[in-house]
Amino acid sequence: MPLRWEILHPQKLVHIVAEGPVTLKEMEDHFDAIFIADAMPYAKLFDAAHAEPIYSDEDVMTMGARLSAYTATVDSGPLAVVGLSDHVEMTFRRFVNVSPSKRPAALFKTEAEARAWLASKAKP
Repeated sequence: MPLRWEILHPQKLVHIVAEGPVTLKEMEDHFDAIFIADAMPYAKLFDAAHAEPIYSDEDVMTMGARLSAYTATVDSGPLAVVGLSDHVEMTFRRFVNVSPSKRPAALFKTEAEARAWLASKAKP
């Protein structure tokens, strides 16, 4: 499976790992699972270091619309994405630009940097 996630309720963290080609359908499935698990307010650590995002501009707009529906009723926690490729960086920037959420979001080279940043954003 190119996209897998673990919802860690005690830590209020969703750890997502992408490996290989990731499509709109996989992204929608993970958004739905996070929403249904009441984990939207949790911090998200998205490891895209080995991801191959396969999204058109229309797909990114569709993701933004789905997130608009979710964030209309619930806050979204901070997002830390790990990835080095230009394609991951471009996709991250497009996603953040269309996302209706006002949450902090940042791109990192390592998981350790991402985790430290998320810890600094944790609500007391």
